[in-house]
Amino acid sequence: MTDVMHIPEAAEGARPASDAGVVEKRKRIRRIAARAGKIAFKVLAGYYAVCLALLVVYRFATPPMTTVQLQRRLEAAVTGKEYSIERNVVAGERIPRHVARAVVAAEDGDFWNHWGFDLDEMRAASLEAFDGGMPRGASTITQQLMKNLFGTTNQNPLRKLLDMALTPPAELILGKDRILELYLNNVEWGPGVFGIDAAARHHYQTTVRGLSRSQAAGLAALLPNPLRRTPRNTPNYRAEILRRMNHRGW
Repeated sequence: MTDVMHIPEAAEGARPASDAGVVEKRKRIRRIAARAGKIAFKVLAGYYAVCLALLVVYRFATPPMTTVQLQRRLEAAVTGKEYSIERNVVAGERIPRHVARAVVAAEDGDFWNHWGFDLDEMRAASLEAFDGGMPRGASTITQQLMKNLFGTTNQNPLRKLLDMALTPPAELILGKDRILELYLNNVEWGPGVFGIDAAARHHYQTTVRGLSRSQAAGLAALLPNPLRRTPRNTPNYRAEILRRMNHRGW
């Protein structure tokens, strides 16, 4: 009788070596992803806690530098361009009322009546986008301040979530008057121009206290795109802001 070599069958349920290697590789990738996710969550949570602590500080103190100002410096360094910042901080009580009102009329007409989110404006913007209209922002002054203090100008969903997460505590910690004061003193009004007084000097060769009603509206018209807009190329929007102010009795 001829001897026949007997090859044992693979145990039931056993995987070939190649398949086992793939499974192990996938498990390793999942473990790395989970570990990275935990680290990212801790970093974000830590940064959020730092931002909350800074909000308490900024309730009384002037921010030495905002993250948007830091962003502009880094952008200039990468491109090798010279960059300097014009910035003059002015106490809220020294900012004329018509100047603050022009900015509110331009950026957040219901600023004094909401708690950080203008739900009606958000709904209107969503409906316009759904109907095929030009996408537009519906962020409030508080949200924009959070972007300037702690975020960047990049359209990043994570950054927008951070803005939204910081908005309610900002309203609670800072209050409306301080939010508006910080906003006026820290947002961008032109290349390297930060703060309403620096904007008045740069665009109109005057101080914030010397701004006329029309000039205040002219500066407010720059805020949607301060790197491209000037008082000369935004006369229609300036007129619209003045119309809004008149409508509100301002």
